[in-house]
Amino acid sequence: MRIGVIGTGRIGTLHARTLSRHREVGSLILTDADPARAQELAHRLGETAAPGVDEVFRWGVDAVVITAATAAHAELIGRAARSGLPVFCEKPIALDLPGTLQALAEVDAAGTVLQMGFQRRFDAGYAGAREAVRSGRLGRLHTVRAMTCDQSPPPAEWLPLSGGLFRDTLIHDFDALRWVTGREVADVYATGSDAGPAMFREAGDVGTGAALLTLDDGTLATATATRLNGAGYDVRMELAGERDTVVVGLDDRTPVASTEPSGPPPADKPWNGFLERFAPSYEAELAAFVEVVRGDRPNPCDGREALRALRIAEACELSRRERRPVSLTEIADQDRPQRA
Repeated sequence: MRIGVIGTGRIGTLHARTLSRHREVGSLILTDADPARAQELAHRLGETAAPGVDEVFRWGVDAVVITAATAAHAELIGRAARSGLPVFCEKPIALDLPGTLQALAEVDAAGTVLQMGFQRRFDAGYAGAREAVRSGRLGRLHTVRAMTCDQSPPPAEWLPLSGGLFRDTLIHDFDALRWVTGREVADVYATGSDAGPAMFREAGDVGTGAALLTLDDGTLATATATRLNGAGYDVRMELAGERDTVVVGLDDRTPVASTEPSGPPPADKPWNGFLERFAPSYEAELAAFVEVVRGDRPNPCDGREALRALRIAEACELSRRERRPVSLTEIADQDRPQRA
C-alpha cells in the first residue's frame, strides 16, 4: 500500500512515522507547503518527497492522509474524492459549515471514504467511559464534565487561522461527548474570556472558554478549555450517574495537586502536550484507517461525525458572541450534504 501524506508539521510528522512503520504500508509520498521540510522528513524515514500536491496524485497512491493547514482541508478532500481515493483527515473538514458540506458532498458523490482524526475515540480511557455508560454501570447519567487544558498557547500568528477555541480545541470534547454518551446536544450556553496575553483579543479569540450543554435526554454537560494551564496538559472527562461515577484522564501524570492533607502527591512528570498524551491513540486511529482502506473494517469516524461536532462548536460561538442560549436547530445544515 502506498499512502500520500500532505503536510509534514508536528502531527504530519507523527503520522508519517507511524505509517512508515506499519507492516501493511509499503511506501509513503510526503509533501508540504515547505518542500524542504518534507524532503528532510522523507530522508529520515527512507521515504519519497514530492515537490507538491499535484505530484502526490500524479505519481499514484492508494490513499491520502491530510495534515496540511486547515484552510486546505476541504479542497484536498474534494480532490482525493474525485480521484477515487480514501482519505484520512485531521479535524476539521473546514472552518465553516458551507465548506464542510461541500467537501462531504464530493465524498458522497464519489462514494469514497473519509475518516476524521478524532483520536480520543481510540483512547483507552474514553473507550472505558463509553462502555461504562452503555453497559448501564453508571445508571441514569445526570452530569458530564469535560475539559481540555493546553499548557502553553499556540503561536500568535496561528490563532486567526485556527477557527477559535470552540472550533479548534473544544470540538474534540464535543465529539467525545457524543461518542461516549450516545446522545446529541440539544442546546448550549457558552462564554469565554480573553484576559491574559493580548494576542487572543487581537485574533478575536478567547484564551479560556466554557459551555453548558443540555443533551437530548436532559443530561447536563459542561465543557471547558484554556490555552494557558501552567501545571501541564490536562484532558479529562467525568461522568456521574445515579449508580456510579467514572473519570477519564486521571492517572499519575494528571497535572493536578490536592490540598487535602491525605490527598495524593502531585504528578512527578505531568503531561506536556497532546502528542505525548494521545500517542497510542494516534497510532491506533491510523491502524484503523489502513484496515478501512483494505476493506477489513467499517469507517470508525466518518465526515458526518465531524459535521455534528462542528455544529456544536458553531452553536457555542454564536452563544458566546450574542450572550444567549442557542438551540442546535438554529445551526441549519440538515446533516445531509447535497450531491455535487
